[in-house]
Amino acid sequence: MAIRLGDVAPDFTVDTTEGQVQFHQWLGDSWGVLFSHPADYTPVCTTELGTVAKLQDEFKKRNVKTIALSVDPLDSHLGWIKDINETQKTTVNYPIIADPNFEVSALYDMIHPNASDKFTVRSVFIIGGDKKIKLILTYPASTGRNFNEILRVIDSLQLTANYSVATPADWKQGEDVVIAPAIKDEDIPAKFPKGHTKIKPYLRTTPQPNL
Repeated sequence: MAIRLGDVAPDFTVDTTEGQVQFHQWLGDSWGVLFSHPADYTPVCTTELGTVAKLQDEFKKRNVKTIALSVDPLDSHLGWIKDINETQKTTVNYPIIADPNFEVSALYDMIHPNASDKFTVRSVFIIGGDKKIKLILTYPASTGRNFNEILRVIDSLQLTANYSVATPADWKQGEDVVIAPAIKDEDIPAKFPKGHTKIKPYLRTTPQPNL
């Protein structure tokens, strides 16, 4: 069954490279990024796992935990991590799920038979502190992910969860945001004291409110 935005992220208990993890308990009050890989010892995945290791400080700033998944067994993961650390000049410092029986892969609909009946696609799930799915991305096995974009999306999701705003195309931290259409013009000054610009009745911008 496909997972949709707003669904509670399915819970699971699995073995990982950092010990057994019960997913919801492990997340605690943090946000989470769960991302899957087609297989161990594959070139694109090696660069991705190294990139996420290098970005751990950025994820931690945002109260986000990262956890990866591959359908290979744990001993394979542990050997692969040595290669990742060596080739990417980093230290993998977050868990990688061993999913040889495709249990988590099936829960999260990561196997797309028309792409491959053997490997997971490159799925990304961003999960909020309420354990609900906030974003789903699916890449083909041949295309590496842009984790700076994933950080950008997390910034947007966390901002818009707390303020009545949306973020425009290509928005980055510090840039103006869009006021939600449900906010009446007369209510804007109280909600957004930094001021606003009315471009069209439905398009009103304001400086990012949490800076």
